[in-house]
Amino acid sequence: MAHSRALQLVKLLQPCIQKKLLLSGKAVHAQALTSGLSFDTFLSNRLVELYSRCDLFDYAFNAFYSIPNPNVFSWNAILSSTAKAASFELAFQLFEQMPERNVVSWNTMISALARRGQEEKAVELYHGMVQQGLIPSHFTFASVLSAFSSLMDLSEGRKCHGLAVKVGLDFNLFVENALLAMYTKCESLVDAVKLFEDIPDPNEVSFTALMGGLVQSGLAEEALRLFTRMHRCGISVDQISVSSVLGACAKFHGAVLNPDEISSYYAYGQVIHALVLRHGFESELHVGNSLIDMYAKHGNMDNADLIFKMMPEINVVSWNVMISGYGQNGDANKAIEMWQLMQQSHFEADEVTYISLLSSCVKSGDTETATQFFYKMNSPSVASWNALLSVYSQNEGHKEGIELFRKMQFLNAEPNRTTFAIVLGSCSATGLLEYGKQLHASSVRYMLHEDMFVSSGLVDMYSKCGHIDAARRVFDGMCERDVVSWNSMIAAFSRHSLNKECFSFFKLMREDHMSPTESSYASLANCCARLSSLPQGRQIHAQILKDGYDADVYVGSSLIDMYTKCGFIVEARRFFDSMPTKNIVSWNEMIHGYAQNGYGEEAIVLFEYMLRSKEKPDVVTFIGVLTACSHCGFVDEGIKFFDSMKNEHGIEPLADHYTCILDALGRAGRLSEAKLLLDRMPCNDDPIVWEVVLASCVVHGDISLGTRAAEELFRIDPNNSAPYVLLANMYASKGRWFDASAVRKLMSERRVVKDRGYSWINQKGDIRVFMVDDCLESVNCDGGKSNCDAHLDDIVAS
Repeated sequence: MAHSRALQLVKLLQPCIQKKLLLSGKAVHAQALTSGLSFDTFLSNRLVELYSRCDLFDYAFNAFYSIPNPNVFSWNAILSSTAKAASFELAFQLFEQMPERNVVSWNTMISALARRGQEEKAVELYHGMVQQGLIPSHFTFASVLSAFSSLMDLSEGRKCHGLAVKVGLDFNLFVENALLAMYTKCESLVDAVKLFEDIPDPNEVSFTALMGGLVQSGLAEEALRLFTRMHRCGISVDQISVSSVLGACAKFHGAVLNPDEISSYYAYGQVIHALVLRHGFESELHVGNSLIDMYAKHGNMDNADLIFKMMPEINVVSWNVMISGYGQNGDANKAIEMWQLMQQSHFEADEVTYISLLSSCVKSGDTETATQFFYKMNSPSVASWNALLSVYSQNEGHKEGIELFRKMQFLNAEPNRTTFAIVLGSCSATGLLEYGKQLHASSVRYMLHEDMFVSSGLVDMYSKCGHIDAARRVFDGMCERDVVSWNSMIAAFSRHSLNKECFSFFKLMREDHMSPTESSYASLANCCARLSSLPQGRQIHAQILKDGYDADVYVGSSLIDMYTKCGFIVEARRFFDSMPTKNIVSWNEMIHGYAQNGYGEEAIVLFEYMLRSKEKPDVVTFIGVLTACSHCGFVDEGIKFFDSMKNEHGIEPLADHYTCILDALGRAGRLSEAKLLLDRMPCNDDPIVWEVVLASCVVHGDISLGTRAAEELFRIDPNNSAPYVLLANMYASKGRWFDASAVRKLMSERRVVKDRGYSWINQKGDIRVFMVDDCLESVNCDGGKSNCDAHLDDIVAS
């Protein structure tokens, strides 16, 4: 009779538990007390569950402790209640006190720990459960696989997969989805795709998990195709799947895509927006944020702003996406305005907000505002430090960046690989070798010196500071290399005119199964240009065409330089005209090519065409144009272009520009004008300027100005042999033999030695370099040995 009454009360409690009807549940509890049934174990277990569901944990404990003989279900009920209250210490005590544990007991603890971010403890309990011979359930696998995902422990996740197969749960959809999530988060996309294809009936969770993995891996197009497949299979879409596919539509940002491909992503995003409206998801916060992000990444800030204003609810993420969107689209002022509105709306900015603002300042080059935002952060993370370091680096504030890194170390903020790469880049740009060495030592202390990212930065730093041997030692000591590492070393050899080593490393790189990139080919083309080796340059050009890098603007500019340095100006112009996109470097190379090869008129015509095409010239452009005017005797045109630099283009002339004008005036014999220019130019300590003036004086016999130029050169560079030789020759040409002899005597007393000239020839695909004194020796030994053999036949094999 009592047992029957207890069952009736349990039935009355069931809806109270499901719907959290606390008052009704208490009424049932009161009936149990008045009926003398409060000691019934089954009924008491349900009361523990009721109070736990209603978050009355004290009541739950009272109900548990009133049970005279609690069974394993009683213990599981109070354990679940304790774990739900996040009282882990008490939960562990209860777990240890349990006289008997079943799979539910272990699952409760493993699940609670995994949910609360204590993944390592969850995994430890899982291993303990397996060791005790208990067979995990699908709930066990779901919890522990979630822990492995958070820990990025692919190896243990695979072992767990194996156990799931062994116990026959590998085709349980709950377990399959957990495995899918684990593989995608551990970036094992091959395993994830294989698993997905083996699922007999994937649901929306399966599709969404794989879509998320594809987006995370940058495979946006594949993610869109999967969403289309999901829709065609009749799988109902939800807010999470829609957010994932919107992420795919925005994931193109930063990828190398043509305008048509970008337009297709945008069109797909608009279709998803229509789907959102049809299903009524537009009021869902996460979906709204994804829509804003998608439109912002495509540069449509008007639509992004409209969605933002129409959202019934917004959070900090919404503000951050808007701020980031304006920053990415180059509108730093609007990003700052959004931050101000965010504060006025009583939303507290987080670190993501400030990093977005810092990124906006990077785009606009506003270092001062970026610094102000950085110092508003209470405890900036390494990502924030890196963002400000990037602002300094990209705006050539290298010294400020290095000082910031010192402050970072003083405040014990631990740098990461990105930090070292940025600061090493600053050392490379400023030639700070000693500080670069300190960074190298610091990277060893932080165990980051073997990281490919950092090692490539070290190679670049040492090579740009002139220590190619140190760069090579760093490269040789790398445990693992990627294409960036190889390119850093190849560029280092090219930069230091070690052409043979550059070609040799290119060959080794390909033997290491690394595919060359734009940087690789640009370095090789520069070597060919330096050697004036047309046959080798054409082989490199052929390989560039084969690999599809001929459309790259930097590779193209290097090829133009190579052809012009080899004297093949027609081929250079033909390639220049075929380039789909050109930048200032491309224009400069072609103009300089014309100038250096005596095509002054063509250089001027191309320069004027450049101005009509709205390409803005820089200091290098004017060096090319003025050189062309100088070499071809267009003195008045050169003066006109020189004057236009500051008046029309806002470019302050440098020593090189003055040198070109002085050379043009000197070649034309207009030395009186050259004297006037010398008296008013700001760069009087540049030796090239005075060498040009002295050479002109030798040609035209101006002793007075020539002597002045020589004296300036003796002061600036006393060990340079050129002024001694030129001045002596000028005196000799005027019959002033005593003065000429005095100059040569002075040269001897100062132990100044005239530099030897050298030449190079191309012989059967080899570049042979020899000095003036090598001629007889070469004849005596049947041509001599090559000083620079660059065999390319086996390097650029098709």
